[in-house]
Amino acid sequence: MFMTNVLTQHALDRAEETAIVFGDTQWTYRELYRNAKKIASYLQSKGYGKGDIIAQFMLNSDLFMAVYYGVQLAGCTVMPVNTKLAPPEVDYIFTHSAAKVLFYDDALQETLDVTNYHFDERLNLANILEIVEGDSFFIGEFASLDPEDTAVVMYTSGTTGKPKGVMLSHRNIYETAEIWSDSMNMTNEDRMYICTPLFHCAGSHVFAVPMMYKGGAVIISEAFSPTSTLQDLVKTEATIFFGVPAMYTLLLNNPNVASYNFEHLRLLCYGAAPMPYELVKRLKETFPKVAVQNLYGQTENTPAATSLLDDAALLKIGSVGKPLARTEVKLVNSEGEEVATGEVGEICVRGPQVMKGYLRNPEETDFAIRDGWLYTGDLGRFDEEGYLYIVDRKKDMVIRSGENIYPIEVEEVLYQIPQVLEAAVVGIPHEIYGEVPKAFVVLKEGQTLTEEQILAYSHQHLAKYKVPYEVEFLDTLPRNASGKVLKHTLRPKEHI
Repeated sequence: MFMTNVLTQHALDRAEETAIVFGDTQWTYRELYRNAKKIASYLQSKGYGKGDIIAQFMLNSDLFMAVYYGVQLAGCTVMPVNTKLAPPEVDYIFTHSAAKVLFYDDALQETLDVTNYHFDERLNLANILEIVEGDSFFIGEFASLDPEDTAVVMYTSGTTGKPKGVMLSHRNIYETAEIWSDSMNMTNEDRMYICTPLFHCAGSHVFAVPMMYKGGAVIISEAFSPTSTLQDLVKTEATIFFGVPAMYTLLLNNPNVASYNFEHLRLLCYGAAPMPYELVKRLKETFPKVAVQNLYGQTENTPAATSLLDDAALLKIGSVGKPLARTEVKLVNSEGEEVATGEVGEICVRGPQVMKGYLRNPEETDFAIRDGWLYTGDLGRFDEEGYLYIVDRKKDMVIRSGENIYPIEVEEVLYQIPQVLEAAVVGIPHEIYGEVPKAFVVLKEGQTLTEEQILAYSHQHLAKYKVPYEVEFLDTLPRNASGKVLKHTLRPKEHI
């Protein structure tokens, strides 16, 4: 029930096999374990141990994984922090978590300079390199861990309020690694390409950790680029890739995408936000020999809930699939009663991947977890064959004169317009109807479109009450690090 034990075993059984690739650097499993062990030894030599939270404010790199595993080997709790947050948000997380030590990237120094929190110790990249390249080890026993000890704390994105610290146990991490690696049929021959942030739950717990659970290679890129990512997928002989819909939109719009030879690529995964029908269709047409798989989960379930496999990708468009192994999913109404097939209800998840709770927030924990079920705040429906469809976030639903409007169904229509690159719909106040939908639209480069044209198309494909009341054009949609649209920033302040 410990990924640290898995890593230790790989260091023996797969000692010379590639664990991590980062630029021109490659670490074998023996080297990764050695480097993680040195981080652990350093922390223990300084007196840190079980219960201590160690913050990790780092960009994607090989050293990120050394610190991630090293902190856990020491018996401490690692806390990866979103590097894209503003200083006050970072300061809040540091303060609320009461973190003892900070491992950080020098590139983030400007943010740290304007935070007020005082750590016992700060270690930059030079300090981290000094530790992993040094010869000394602390002579002592590594901490005795319990599967229910908190291994990782990850703060939610804060799209619906103050960030909450999700406590994930060693059991949560291990079970999720097993569940996702089996769902994606990972083997030790796979090479997982990751350009999404490792500080986010998807980058780490859906891909990096499950890949290492199987003993395969994790190829880490600093960031996504429509051009360099395509080149890297070929150069690194990647077999699995994960991207959010916005990334796939940019990749598919690259005029040279068809010229690349993706002979090693076998699986394209997507998640974090709804994937419009037209985008999935283009993905299948552009990569006809590559399977696609939709992944759904939340930080609070490590994240693992359901998955839509390749054989149903175009048959069940819009669905996030069926529950994963050892996972139960039910839909309930506002009274907590299960709804009938086809009806909309709040998605609840139960399984070994459900978090321990929120750090220092028992009230929110009790609200989120009831009788072992995690109440996700997402709304969904099951079809007759047991496929789950996300209707929307409970908070995002628009109620116009008593009629429920789910923004995702309006967005699906907007994505069908050839000139539209991205779209997001939110509710805005109206003195008569109470609330009406407003569309924010980003056009493809070089394209033109008027509000009148968008509304005319919407009237042809939507019920009258679902048609956007107004349209606003943007250069880009505001997104968090995981690719989710920050809809609360689009709503009028008085309506948040």
